[in-house]
Amino acid sequence: MRLRRITLRHFRNIPFAELAFDARQQFFVGANGQGKTNLLEAAGFVSALRSFRTADTRMLIAHDRHEAALACEFEHEKLGVTKLVIKLRPGGKEVWCDGEKVTRLGDYLGRFPAVVFSSQDQQLVRGVPGLRRRWLDFTLAAMDTDYLRSLQAYHKALAERNALLKHQGGAGELGAFERPLAVAAAELQAKREAGVAELAEHVAVAYAQIAGGAEKAGLRYMPDVTAENAHAWLGVFERGRGRDQQFRATLAGPHRDDLGLVLADRVARDFGSEGQQRSLVLALRLAQVSFFRARSGVEPLLLADDVLGELDPDRRRRFWATLGEARQVIATGTSLPDAELGAWEVFVVDAGAFSKEKAT
Repeated sequence: MRLRRITLRHFRNIPFAELAFDARQQFFVGANGQGKTNLLEAAGFVSALRSFRTADTRMLIAHDRHEAALACEFEHEKLGVTKLVIKLRPGGKEVWCDGEKVTRLGDYLGRFPAVVFSSQDQQLVRGVPGLRRRWLDFTLAAMDTDYLRSLQAYHKALAERNALLKHQGGAGELGAFERPLAVAAAELQAKREAGVAELAEHVAVAYAQIAGGAEKAGLRYMPDVTAENAHAWLGVFERGRGRDQQFRATLAGPHRDDLGLVLADRVARDFGSEGQQRSLVLALRLAQVSFFRARSGVEPLLLADDVLGELDPDRRRRFWATLGEARQVIATGTSLPDAELGAWEVFVVDAGAFSKEKAT
């Protein structure tokens, strides 16, 4: 898949931009705070209709504006030349694909895969479990509408039980809410276990390419509670009622799962060096790329937000070699990349405005 044209209006600090991409690699250069990452955020938004920086759509709309919009034109392996239009409002968003309005997220996911490599990705190793759960949920839901439905069903049932706990509901009332929660928990846990096993293979291959096979990397699913079916989950929630009523929240379940990132069978957060952790983070993103391609048959768009300068030369060469020569890469930085990384279409970014440098 190739992004050939993108148009933005009132998207964060970008009042208006219309950019055409002719080559395989684009680089946006400029000082910090000028709008480079905002452009990548817009390009990445098309993948799952969510930002990689914020869960609040209102943050994407320029100050004192009631609406933001973006339009993209793709060359697509399956859809041919395809046009996408997205309008963002404080109350939600509207999406049109080739003039047809998209009404169900499940029908849209997986059409336009994109993977973002960000300087903040290091937190996937060092940060809280919620960051890793979000990465896992996004990766699996982007390619599996059944996973998305299970995830939505679980969080809907969880919110209903928590609301009842806050209002000090009794055992009979809680029991009625726990039955659908148990069914959803069992489905979600089974899908996560299978998904992590599949992703672990992609991570191992990607890490070996970046690190030169120095040690084996992998993923481990670390459930908060292990329950083999809906009946067992029902028992978990029943036994936890007293504690949950005291804290007025559901304290056990898939919403507290974690994802273990390991190197040579040891937890990377505790034992991995700085270089090993950086390589593992890149391997996670490259695993997304190969997973998306395998599931969708579409080559994902790669978005690299200020990550090239953080890698040592050897790791940078190995990382770049794994990207291949067919994938489109859109990258940002405060200075131009090394010549060894190939030719780029260069755009200078200043205060939300973009100007293309002439080829020399």
